[in-house]
Amino acid sequence: MGPRPSNPNNQRDIRGRRPGEEFTRTNQQIRVPQVRCLLPDGSQLGVVPTRDALSKAQQMGLDLVEISPNAQPPVCKIMDYGKWKYEEDRKKKEARKNQARTQLKEVKFHANTDVGDYQLKMRNIRAFLAEGNKVKLTLMFRGRENAHKEIGEELLQRVCVELADVANVEQAPKIMGRSATGLIAPKSQKGR
Repeated sequence: MGPRPSNPNNQRDIRGRRPGEEFTRTNQQIRVPQVRCLLPDGSQLGVVPTRDALSKAQQMGLDLVEISPNAQPPVCKIMDYGKWKYEEDRKKKEARKNQARTQLKEVKFHANTDVGDYQLKMRNIRAFLAEGNKVKLTLMFRGRENAHKEIGEELLQRVCVELADVANVEQAPKIMGRSATGLIAPKSQKGR
C-alpha cells in the first residue's frame, strides 16, 4: 500500500475534523491526570485530578473544556460548550462579514477615446477607487491604431497623472501586443 493521497476536497477525517481545523478537547477527551480548573464565573478551583473536575462539571450540568492544552498542567474551564462554540462561530462570521473586500474593476479605453467618453470613464474610475477597489486600465488597439501605439501609451499615462491625487500606480502601463494594461489602487486611508 503506497502513501496516503493528499486531501484535495478538504474532507473530514475519522473524528469529523477538517485538516487544519482547530480542535478543543472536552469532558472524556481530556486524558491528563491533573488539570488547573476554572469555574464558570472565572474563579479558580485549583489543580485537581481530571476525574474530580469532570464530576464537578457534571454536577453543575456543564462541560469540562480544555482552554490551554500546552500549559503545565493544562487549564480547563467548566462551561456550556455548545453555547460557547455557537458564540465563537458568530464572532468569526461577523468578523468575516466586516472584512474589507477589494475587487478588481476594469475600464477599457481605445487610442481614439473622445473627450466625453474619457471624462465618463474618469468619473467611473474615481468612483471605483472611492469604494476601495483596484482598477485595471486596458487599452485595445484596433486596425490602424496599431501603427500609433505611442498615442495609446500617452493616454494611459495621462490617466495615471490625473488620478495621482486619489490613486497609486501598482503596475505602470505597458504595451503587450495589441493591448496596453496598467493597474492602479486607491491610496491608503492612513495617508489621508
